[in-house]
Amino acid sequence: MIKSIQQFQENGVKRLTDIFVDYSNDFSKQAEMISGVKDVVLKLGCDIIKEEWESYDELLRKRKELRQGWYIVREDEITRTTSLGDITYSRTLFINKETGVRSYLADELLGFEKRELITEDALSRILEEAVESCYRKGGNNACIDEGYVTKQTVMNKIHALEFPEIIDTVKDKKKVKELYIDADEDHVALQYFEKKGDIKKPRRNTVMPYIAYVYDGIDTEEDGRPKLMNIKYFGGIYDGPDGTKRIWDEVYKYIESAYDVDSIEKIYINGDGAPWIKAGATRIAKAKFVLDKYHMYEYIIAATSHLKDSKQDAISEIYRAIHKKKKWMAEAVFDKILMCTEEESKQKAVERSKNYILGNWSGIMLSMGSKDKKIKCSAEGHVSHVYSDRMSSRPLGWSKVGADKMARLRIYWKNGGDMLELVRFQQRELPMAAGAEEVIYTATDMIRMENANRKRLGNMADIPTYSIPYPQIKKIAAIRHHIWGL
Repeated sequence: MIKSIQQFQENGVKRLTDIFVDYSNDFSKQAEMISGVKDVVLKLGCDIIKEEWESYDELLRKRKELRQGWYIVREDEITRTTSLGDITYSRTLFINKETGVRSYLADELLGFEKRELITEDALSRILEEAVESCYRKGGNNACIDEGYVTKQTVMNKIHALEFPEIIDTVKDKKKVKELYIDADEDHVALQYFEKKGDIKKPRRNTVMPYIAYVYDGIDTEEDGRPKLMNIKYFGGIYDGPDGTKRIWDEVYKYIESAYDVDSIEKIYINGDGAPWIKAGATRIAKAKFVLDKYHMYEYIIAATSHLKDSKQDAISEIYRAIHKKKKWMAEAVFDKILMCTEEESKQKAVERSKNYILGNWSGIMLSMGSKDKKIKCSAEGHVSHVYSDRMSSRPLGWSKVGADKMARLRIYWKNGGDMLELVRFQQRELPMAAGAEEVIYTATDMIRMENANRKRLGNMADIPTYSIPYPQIKKIAAIRHHIWGL
């Protein structure tokens, strides 16, 4: 850092002086002045970081006691993309002559993974842009100024993402009598499933990421618009019956973490009647399925639109049967409509509507009969804002993995997740996969492994940690403390 600041005093200050002199001669060049200052300041920042990284490598290179058993092979340059710009610095390759292992010890010390050329701050900026716009713009947003990451690299990073559980860690759980869950899905176009060319049937070129969100009430904003209280989103691609179980188990795990379950009397699951949505009422205790009124109306219109002058009478009869809670009466109305329908395509539409209304009768009864004015499904709008804005409203094509990861990234973002924390989550040890056997080590095994580790590390395994308020000595202490498992 000292060298960088000295160089800045010699060159950077002079450049800043020249910039301000030019500006004082022509105040119309305000943009040029600001841009020039930005360039100088960013270069200073990059130089300081470069010097800092190289200082640890220099200590390891010069002080053999810090790397006992490790010998210098060569010095290489590497360029890493940071949020300030690309930084090229030198690092030394070492070899352990006992084990034959080669390593850039400074990179190991500083936490750089092999083949990882993007720092966590730059990657978080990439995700912040890619979640809203596109992979290309995400790559362009990696650095404040100059610097670029290819859209292929951005895609690979997003495909590799893992996401933390959606749970609440509050000590005092919320107590409510009613809880509401809205659910729906989007239709996202696919270019391919696993690899290009593996989609043979045009009808199979879509995938449906699910979305479900939990809230405990509806408030009214200043402009009169309704606002869902304490909303929490869940979503992604969940295939088959096992996927349906997973998403509802995730939802219920969150409910258990955020709410006093004993105080909840009713949980309403609002949706369009899709099997996976109705399954939530059997998977979650105290839950009941409520059919979305919008979809009910949509199917009633589909069954009556061809009746011309008698259309309104037919609609009124269907609603009369619903309000009287008489399923047989609704069935009779649909049968009467079928008798008046000649076109085969219209007959199929009436049959679909009939099966839909009768098949979701209990959900309709809850929807139409409940006095709770909060039972309103806004899932269509949320699908648009959470998924469609990024994934399906424009002519885009996805892979199945890409659609799933982007859906989950959008869910994470809508829940207020911090992208830097998500990047750091990738470095954590993931939990053991379901079905994997737990490895239990005996005391003898642990001693044997520890002895092998000491033999590999040599004297470095016993170097103590201490803190002294001098930068150089602090760096030495950091090296002694952090070099492990090399």
